[in-house]
Parts: sequence; C-alpha cells; structure tokens
Amino acid sequence: MFNHGTISAMLFILVGVIYDRAHHRDIEGFGGLASQMPVYTAFVAIAFFAGLGLPGFSGFVSEAMIFIGAFPVFRTIVIISTLGILLNAAYFLWAFQRMFFGPANEKYNDLPEINSRELFTVIPLAVITLFLGVYPRPFLDLVSSTLNLLIESVVTIGGYAGNL
Repeated sequence: MFNHGTISAMLFILVGVIYDRAHHRDIEGFGGLASQMPVYTAFVAIAFFAGLGLPGFSGFVSEAMIFIGAFPVFRTIVIISTLGILLNAAYFLWAFQRMFFGPANEKYNDLPEINSRELFTVIPLAVITLFLGVYPRPFLDLVSSTLNLLIESVVTIGGYAGNL
C-alpha cells in the first residue's frame, strides 16, 4: 500500500502540473509534449512505469510479492489479475504515446517545463519509487515485525473460526 500511495501521489502531482498549464486533462488534446517538456516527460515515464509494475520500480516489488504469496492458494484469481496488469499496461502506454510522442498540438507549443517547486514535490517520490524498486529490504525490514504479528493473529482467529 505504501508503494501504491507513493506512485499515486506522483501521478496526481504530475496531472496537476499539466492541468495548471493547459487547464484540462484530456489526453487526446495533447501531443508532442516530450520535445517541449523533456524533464516532465521523464517523471511521467517513471510514474507510469512504476504503476505498470516494471522491474526496477517499487510497483514491481509489490506486485511480485502479492502474486507469489497468493498463487499457491488463489491460482485462478492471480491469473485473472494478470489480465488487469496487461490492460493497465495497454492504457498507460497508449496515454504516454498520445501525450508525449503523438502529433503536436499547436495550441500547447508554449507550455513551460516543470518548475522547481513542482520538482521539489516530485523528486522525493521518484527517488522512493526507484530506490524501493532496486533495494526494498530496508522497508521490508521496517514492516516485517508488524506483518508477522498480523499473520499470527489471522492464523489464530482462523483456527478458532475453523472450530466453530
């Protein structure tokens, strides 16, 4: 949930950046933004790729742990869930291509690049997303004791429920 919150916060901030400049969020209304806003494009790419769960980003670690943990018990649900990941990938890549590499909309030729205030909010989220994607151990160590207690409680309650 931490990774999801970090990635979602980054996406919302980045949508706010473009909305602040264009005053709309219609993907079809943009195009060719990569040439005029390359830094913004890089951060959107990081957020999209993390949201897709690509290796090297925190979203991958989260999805991998969930699927590996759930697969032995809920095989069908895990397999169906992978279809959701594929649909998510198709949408993100479609949106990314339309906004950043599609034909440029002349109406938005003068959009300013992401500014220092906006970078101040996005950079920490991008660093967390990349760091936890490459080296998740510190965060996993931080939450492991709490998760172990939660697992023990669920097993205990489940054991009592089985005896009813």
